[in-house]
Amino acid sequence: MKNIILTTLNARYSHSSLGLRYLLANLKELKNEAEILEFVINSSVQTIAEQILEKKPKIIGIAVYIWNAFDIGELVRIIKKVSPQTIVVLGGPEVSFQPLRVNFDMADYIVCGEGEVSFYNLCRELLDGNCTQPRTIHSPKVDLESIVLPYDDYTDFDIKNRHIYVENARGCPFECEFCLSSIETKMRYLDINVFLDELEKLWIRGARNFKFIDRTFNIKISYAKAILNYFLAKQEDYFLHFEVIPDNFPEELRDLIKQFKPGCLQLEVGIQTLNLDVAREIHRNLKIDKIKDNLKFLSTQTHAHMHIDLIIGLPSETIESFGKNLNQLYTLSTGEIQVGILKKLSGTTLDRHDKVYGMVYNDSPPYDILQNDLIDFSMMQKMKRFARFWDIVYNSGNFQKTTALLFEDGKVYENFYDLSIWLYKRSESTYKISLDRMAEFLFEYMLPKHDEELLANTILQDVMKVGGRKIPPFFKKIIPQNYDFAQKEVSKANKRQIVRQENE
Repeated sequence: MKNIILTTLNARYSHSSLGLRYLLANLKELKNEAEILEFVINSSVQTIAEQILEKKPKIIGIAVYIWNAFDIGELVRIIKKVSPQTIVVLGGPEVSFQPLRVNFDMADYIVCGEGEVSFYNLCRELLDGNCTQPRTIHSPKVDLESIVLPYDDYTDFDIKNRHIYVENARGCPFECEFCLSSIETKMRYLDINVFLDELEKLWIRGARNFKFIDRTFNIKISYAKAILNYFLAKQEDYFLHFEVIPDNFPEELRDLIKQFKPGCLQLEVGIQTLNLDVAREIHRNLKIDKIKDNLKFLSTQTHAHMHIDLIIGLPSETIESFGKNLNQLYTLSTGEIQVGILKKLSGTTLDRHDKVYGMVYNDSPPYDILQNDLIDFSMMQKMKRFARFWDIVYNSGNFQKTTALLFEDGKVYENFYDLSIWLYKRSESTYKISLDRMAEFLFEYMLPKHDEELLANTILQDVMKVGGRKIPPFFKKIIPQNYDFAQKEVSKANKRQIVRQENE
């Protein structure tokens, strides 16, 4: 039995909560009375409540995020109904800023902001029976040099089965209005030698899958170089994920990135828009020439796999402007282009555009835009399906040769928009479409404009590049019986990334 249970619902089983481990690490004398229990969204909330309450905790601390807010709201209600004496404390970005758009009224306490110190103080007072804290606790920023780091609290099971999340800095120097990170423009860094020591301890324990949550990994070049050099010195395989700004890759950083082998390095590159007028409207600083040069460098001279972010629905951005952005990015990079839908998060200043541009958002998570003065509701719905099909067809890496054929005239947005409209009418769904079924759909859609055998062979080269696959039954009627495909073994760990790179 534990007095304190720390819990959350992660988006995937392979994810782990760095925030919970920070809380656990900083509980001081209460640490032995605490335990982390992690679950996954879309699990039975009643079963989750059952497993938590089996521990008979006095305090339950729950981390709330945009993806789990609804489930957490239900979880709180169930816990308080069946065990009203149990104290529920909420924290995390979804409850740190007003307005709260999910009902958390049954929670006993809400910790806003960084909770490493505040949560400990609250638990100590609650367990001592003399709590004087208000229901809503506003936590000040912590000193990264004075709090206990959380990395020893990753278990051996975590290291073997999950991504290990790490951070060397908090804050972001930019003021992009759609992003919560823009609230804190002052950067705070952990001493680089202390951080590298923590990485080494994790490495010795067997950690090989690291996700850095720093918002701008390459903003401080000396620290970025030290971290990259640390991993380049390792002889074993590993996987690293960094969020980077697209305009800051000096030669000294380029020289290091070029040395990483395929499958080792993944970069999330925030573009959002290439329209300078739109960027200025949301306080986003774009250096277009540098962005183009760096994307070309990363695509042609490195093995880094890229996730490049574009957003639909930004204030003052038309569909035509978004289409130009997509067409241009396709020519600049071979990486995945993550097509996202604008969300209005509590705490950001995005709401200042609501009246000017007629911005209308969903009041429930994920708070996505429904329409604005330039994109009506019907068109926004079409673009949400566009984004979903784009992920299935293009970003998956399953149809690289096929999409190259589809986009051969350079009209990436226009051609894929038409395809997405057709796909939705044909499938009546954006989910649970098998690889074989999508291959058949693509063949059916593209056949009027392409030679039958060429098209079939192109699609089959995509489908059959994963070793051990069988030719989809539909295509057996079209291709020669003796058609030979080179079988390739693809690592399960980073299949999506490696499949893409083999096509480049």
